[in-house]
Amino acid sequence: MQIHLDAVGGVAGDMVAAALLDAFPEHEAGVRESVARASRGRTTCALLAHGDGVLQGRRFAVTGPEGEAPDRPADDHGHHHHDHPHHHDHHGHHHHGGHHAHRHWSAIRRDLEASGLPPAVLAHALAIFGHLAEAEARVHGIPVEAVAFHEVGAWDSIADIVAAAHLIDAIGATRWSVSALPLGSGRVRTQHGPLPVPAPATALLLEGFLTLDDGVPGERVTPTGAAILRHLCGGAPRTSGPRRLLRSGLGFGTKVLPGLSNVLRVLAFEEQGETGSPGHRELGIIEFEVDDQSAEDLAMGLDRLRAHPKIFDVVQMPVFGKKGRMMTHVRALARADAIEEAIEACFRETTTIGLRHHKVSGAALERRLDTVEVAGQAVRVKSVARPGGRTAKAESDDALATAGHAARQALRREAERLALQRPEDER
Repeated sequence: MQIHLDAVGGVAGDMVAAALLDAFPEHEAGVRESVARASRGRTTCALLAHGDGVLQGRRFAVTGPEGEAPDRPADDHGHHHHDHPHHHDHHGHHHHGGHHAHRHWSAIRRDLEASGLPPAVLAHALAIFGHLAEAEARVHGIPVEAVAFHEVGAWDSIADIVAAAHLIDAIGATRWSVSALPLGSGRVRTQHGPLPVPAPATALLLEGFLTLDDGVPGERVTPTGAAILRHLCGGAPRTSGPRRLLRSGLGFGTKVLPGLSNVLRVLAFEEQGETGSPGHRELGIIEFEVDDQSAEDLAMGLDRLRAHPKIFDVVQMPVFGKKGRMMTHVRALARADAIEEAIEACFRETTTIGLRHHKVSGAALERRLDTVEVAGQAVRVKSVARPGGRTAKAESDDALATAGHAARQALRREAERLALQRPEDER
């Protein structure tokens, strides 16, 4: 499954949790349990139906220790696009008159590690919090361990991040992508005084992401929202071919935006090849010509390309260029999501100064590699599930040590027969 996040109003931790739960309501009880576990029962969360007169979706509401609702601190009400002060507490801000304690990232990490969260949920939560703490440390020029979160905001952050971590694990999507992100504008009030929007930590976390200015002011992406995006999408804009839409969900933030619903939309797609014909996949094709590299060096370069983990195959063929000169045409087949890496390798290993690339849809049969023993010799056999039945082919290299064509052929045939006889569960 692929999940696309459509940042209509913006992205905040509570909006991510609300939108995912709106699309996948079956995980609500699990999220509650994870949040309670992470906070030792001191924080509760609720999924509330919410509408703005235009759209209907959900809100993710968090109640902290002693029934304190962390959203909307009195000194800040109305200043933030998103309700949660931890979206600035990441600066260790909002003293609220100085009577609230702060919690350091190192202490929060220790608590989470000791909370008994499932390992996968814990790993996602620590990775998201880690992004947040590292960005804060860079902004303020302090060690990561010294980053502090305001007490109320810390409970709030923990609930949002643990809820997101639980949902990321439970949904198990193979790919996450996000739309261009609204940058927002104006100032946000923090312990350090007014800071520009996007907040400096948010700006660091969003490096590499596509952004847009839709003219709507306010803080549109919060540091927590940006940390979740950094963890899931890593800054790479994704394009995709045809895919089936399975579910959608809407998560609201609390602030009202002028003329725009303050929602994050979730779209869940079925990945190509998940149903229907197995083996369908997207491929990247890279093509170029070489006319000034020795045959010997080009052969070595192409062998190195074939050994690249993201490149499936490389073929070369002779072609005629200008003035009837002989050139080599090279075509490489790469993973569609790693085409930039494959292009870099092509430029590194050959003398070409320009190439073409495009994506195509491919189909591949399910195959497996078995090793069988024939007359004391190990032979690898590739077997393929074809519509008419399974076929097998022995690796020719494994017959090199055998002298004589007939003997090599007999060795290969016997290896193929043994591989096809092997039961499925032994393969």
